[in-house]
Amino acid sequence: MKLPRRTFLHLAAGVAALPALSRFAWAQAYPTRPVRIIVGFPPGATADTLARLMGQWLSEHLAQPVIVENRPGAGTNLAAEVVVRAPADGHTLLLTTSVNTTNTTLYEKLSFDFIRDIAPVAGISREPLVMAVTPALPSKAVPEFIAYAKANPGKLNMASAGNGTGPHVAGELFKMMASVDMVHVPYRGSAPALTDLLGGQVQVMFAPMTASIGYIRAGTLRALAVATATRSDALPGIPTLGDFLPGYEASVWTGLGAPRGTPIEIVDKLNAEINSGLADLTFKARLTDLGGTVLAGSPADFGRLIADDTEKWAKVVKFAGIKPE
Repeated sequence: MKLPRRTFLHLAAGVAALPALSRFAWAQAYPTRPVRIIVGFPPGATADTLARLMGQWLSEHLAQPVIVENRPGAGTNLAAEVVVRAPADGHTLLLTTSVNTTNTTLYEKLSFDFIRDIAPVAGISREPLVMAVTPALPSKAVPEFIAYAKANPGKLNMASAGNGTGPHVAGELFKMMASVDMVHVPYRGSAPALTDLLGGQVQVMFAPMTASIGYIRAGTLRALAVATATRSDALPGIPTLGDFLPGYEASVWTGLGAPRGTPIEIVDKLNAEINSGLADLTFKARLTDLGGTVLAGSPADFGRLIADDTEKWAKVVKFAGIKPE
């Protein structure tokens, strides 16, 4: 079986070989009716908010309504399946997230292959995760936490937003690289997980910054590190986990994908409009308010991110023996 990166490059080459005249005609007419963005999360979730933010921008610049349609369920796989089965004409798009890359390994019998069946269009936003602990824990830095966890194997509880979510696999990557034993406690979303972290029922969580930064600033949670490769402007005094575990990086991201076979000119047109939005100062400020940073780039750039994350998290899922709920 080919590696995801090789598969992505092969498919990209196939798209480029389509008749140029046919592709140009598609792009000239596009879009001819409202565009749907299918979201695998319920209304009000951060991903849903990002979809609506980008949908508004695209609607204004494509001269057609852009409708956000929520299809939560099966760990976002229901939404992905809707788009996989949609006509490849650019009128049905998928809000892709880092969860999609984890699902590729987590679910053994999907009816689609995400890398094969969803064409990358553009990234939108990357959100840091924060290693947050209850203040009752004696550890005030990552090395102290690792030493404490090793001295108390199986006694620390690690909360997550559910099996296979970004906070879960980030925590499992930490366990793997730090060689520590913690008990994973899955919740149905970040909000209830943070509630129990605040109450001390669990001791640590690799939490989305948007959900946890208020508690960190108030001192009701202690941030030991950010999980991104570089420090966060929102928490400039907090080190990165990579400072202590070289090579560690974990974040959650969002972007847009389209059904396989969507003409490359349509993909490029959407990519250009999305990147135009990401360069807009007002749009960037709204992303910052949501705790994210701009994830601009070409369809190929986004495809490489998807392929790399699929390989990366496959190793973690297999090492930790993670199963879907």
